[in-house]
Amino acid sequence: MRSSRSGRPDPYLLAVVPVAHRGLHGNGRVENSRAAFEAAIAAGHGIELDVQASRDGEAMVFHDARLDRLTAETGLVSARTAGELSGITLLGSDDSILPLAKVLRLVGGRVPLLIEAKAPRGNAAVLARAVAQTLEDYRGAVGVMSFNPGVPHWLERHAPQVLRGLVVSEAEKRGLRGRLERLASLAWAEPDFLAYDVRDLPSKLAGAFREAGKPLLTWTVRSEADRARAGAHADQVIHELPVDV
Repeated sequence: MRSSRSGRPDPYLLAVVPVAHRGLHGNGRVENSRAAFEAAIAAGHGIELDVQASRDGEAMVFHDARLDRLTAETGLVSARTAGELSGITLLGSDDSILPLAKVLRLVGGRVPLLIEAKAPRGNAAVLARAVAQTLEDYRGAVGVMSFNPGVPHWLERHAPQVLRGLVVSEAEKRGLRGRLERLASLAWAEPDFLAYDVRDLPSKLAGAFREAGKPLLTWTVRSEADRARAGAHADQVIHELPVDV
């Protein structure tokens, strides 16, 4: 991966092509599945995916805290081991839940990769450590991001070679209190990049971050209006737009 002047990877490499949200899913492809990732690679798009920690501390590719929506199983992802989760099939497909390590081998540095760590407040270290360890031998443009500022904070202290990002939405907390909390999260996380809710753009916080020379990606772009807004106020989209593959 190309390095910046600091010797660390250049975060703008994460923004060179559009990024498919949870892979290029739809048309029979399930989110966060092998098929969705292969489709994104075929289209030349980057991949955004989600990881949860298994009961035995492995990074598993799955969005929800519970299994119910996307599998025939019920209960928390965190209550199952990595081996158990790997044997669970995603509804509407022949694909199963994937360990992050398998996705890294599949992608192999061919497209940029954004890994969103789904870590509850106060429990960032286990998942951040699992992701960082899995990435140790990976060669390719990759960033790890989270709503929880504890994830990028842990990475800054323990795995500074990994590009770290903060996921931000202003929708849940408006007003002065929300702004102060976002500023505190930004200071704690010290992110290399932001992934910002497209509904909040333009934003003073996002604009200031971008003007400071750091990349701003925006999610989830689902319409031409979203794309136009992103084009005016961000460096790249994390999208669910139609793509022919």
